[in-house]
Amino acid sequence: MPKPLNLPFDPITRADEHWREHWGECPPMVAITSIMRAQQILLAGADAVLKPYGLTFARYEALVLLTFSRTGSLPLSRIGERLMVHPTSVTNTIDRLEQAELVARRPNPRDGRGVLAVITDKGRDVTERATRDLTAREFGLGAYTAEQCAQLFDLLRVLRVDAGDFAVEAEEGADSGTPVPAT
Repeated sequence: MPKPLNLPFDPITRADEHWREHWGECPPMVAITSIMRAQQILLAGADAVLKPYGLTFARYEALVLLTFSRTGSLPLSRIGERLMVHPTSVTNTIDRLEQAELVARRPNPRDGRGVLAVITDKGRDVTERATRDLTAREFGLGAYTAEQCAQLFDLLRVLRVDAGDFAVEAEEGADSGTPVPAT
């Protein structure tokens, strides 16, 4: 778990005060600074839970993605697309998981040049145990209610839609918080 800073003041509130004095009010600056700090806290907490399993959050995400796939395997390009990371990051992640015998690489039978990452039985076991631990810790978001977590998701989803992460084609999908895949 991340070590508490125990500062005698909120540095983001202080930064906001200074910002307003120099450049005027800027709620987006306070929001992004808070999001970045929250990301540091959440990632450090998740990585602390996952460390005993030899995982980082990025490796855990790849294992979960493979667990969710129908066959337990996916092309490396699809993993990068789904995790929204650069191909080099996927290669590094799969290399580490393969070294730990949590995934194996196999030729893609549909594409002679392509490679599939396949989750192993050991990988499935580690994913199940790590998921129990992360869930018990509420993924670091235990300070929030389920409703507040849903609100956070909805607020941040607007940013992801604006960035073009995925296509929203039906108003029902946008209202439900469920992405509607482009066809």
